[in-house]
Amino acid sequence: MLKLFTLLVAAGIASPALANDSLAEIKTGGLIFAQSDDVSMAEEDLFISASEVRVDYVFENSSDKDVESLVAFPMPDISGQVDNNSAISDYDSDNFLHFSTVQDGRPITAKLQQRVISLGIDVTDEFAKQGIPVLPYSQKTTEALAKLPETIRKDWIVRGLVYPMGAGDAAGVDLVPLWTLRSTYWWRTTFPAKKKVSVQHRYKPAVGGTVAISFLEGSEPKGERFEEYSRKYCLDGDFVRVAQQRAREAETGGANYTESWISYVLSTGANWAGPIKRFQLTIDKGKPSSLISFCGSNVQKIGPTTFRMTSEDFDPTKDLDILILNPPETAQ
Repeated sequence: MLKLFTLLVAAGIASPALANDSLAEIKTGGLIFAQSDDVSMAEEDLFISASEVRVDYVFENSSDKDVESLVAFPMPDISGQVDNNSAISDYDSDNFLHFSTVQDGRPITAKLQQRVISLGIDVTDEFAKQGIPVLPYSQKTTEALAKLPETIRKDWIVRGLVYPMGAGDAAGVDLVPLWTLRSTYWWRTTFPAKKKVSVQHRYKPAVGGTVAISFLEGSEPKGERFEEYSRKYCLDGDFVRVAQQRAREAETGGANYTESWISYVLSTGANWAGPIKRFQLTIDKGKPSSLISFCGSNVQKIGPTTFRMTSEDFDPTKDLDILILNPPETAQ
């Protein structure tokens, strides 16, 4: 079932309270370009699924001179915590979203900047000095932390960079990362005068979720969590009724439907001249029997699992949150 959509919900709605069997989704978005009054976005074609995000842009330089620009893709922050519930699956790769980009058919080799932040303080140089990898949940990081000198170990515990899992701060006690890693891919590009430039990028989203339908209380649409979901995902009556039916089936011995959460920052990087002349959003819910709800306007179902929204002169001031209810593995 599909929600009949309203315009995109406002950004900044808090994530649902998470249980131990939940993974927190991580918001990602598109490319950020340095400010230019001469370069406009002629087209943006955005595809979102639980397995892939694809974004195809067409930019146009309307001026009579070439425009040089810095382009960046901010990766989502990774914050260490005692109970890791992050939806990121590849903890040992700097490119943990498998990001790639192409301009006019040619692959771009982007540079990567990584900074380590703890309590608002940049401690990147300290990590480099001690030879500590910056990815909080990497196995190499765990092994390197175990070899920290005792004085550094105690200092980092006091300063909140790490947390000792065990008694005190003695050597041999496992150290849990508490720092935040901020990563950005960036490169320089040129928009030739009076020409269009195509840019495409791809990555794997960090999808959150739960192992059951969590926004109903006793199969009933009530409570703070239901109200939050209603605002965030624009739940409509049909969607809620089917969700209630699936929840009741699970209560009487049936298998649980599960939730998937995907968040996309539509408002990232609106530094071009004017609105997007032509915007297209396509969302794939995965399985025909899955349920989907998100906030949008003029959405059409274009296939068994796909939905499309198009807009002219689109101004991306709001962000996008998607809720998918997945059937049990035995269902189609």
